[in-house]
Amino acid sequence: MDKLNNQIVIDRLQEQFGEQVRVVAEPHGLLTVATEAASILDVLAFVKDDAVLRFNYLTDITAVHYPNEERDFCVVYHVHNLLQNLRLRIKVFISGPTPTIPSATPLWNGANWMERETYDFFGVVFEGHPDLRRILNMDELEVFPMRKEYPLEDPNRVDKKDFYFGR
Repeated sequence: MDKLNNQIVIDRLQEQFGEQVRVVAEPHGLLTVATEAASILDVLAFVKDDAVLRFNYLTDITAVHYPNEERDFCVVYHVHNLLQNLRLRIKVFISGPTPTIPSATPLWNGANWMERETYDFFGVVFEGHPDLRRILNMDELEVFPMRKEYPLEDPNRVDKKDFYFGR
């Protein structure tokens, strides 16, 4: 069997999903593709179970908040083919005050805590998750700290006032 490379991954994904999977980039050799929330479980199951691809290790699930974009949240999955040491990044752009995506826990038990962490910091709801609750922050916290919804600096800081700098 030929050594697995990014072009083979692209070809297999295009063959299976066509326009549902788009190649985004290939920074430093890490293939990055995007799909929709409705397709994510099918894509993840395919890359995990396909005899050629075999991305059977879920390295991480996280999110990114892009507050000025139409679809302002991006859920990012990193999967790894341990046999041929190849990695794949899969992105799903979603939006809304309560961004929602299907849970990957039916495919990987280890997705449980990764999804809880992503929920805890970004507020992304993983539908079908067996125990979606905060994992690192206090249960009483009413905000999601990694969302870019707050000013970067406190406008009330007195050490930033002009009169301290002779202006």
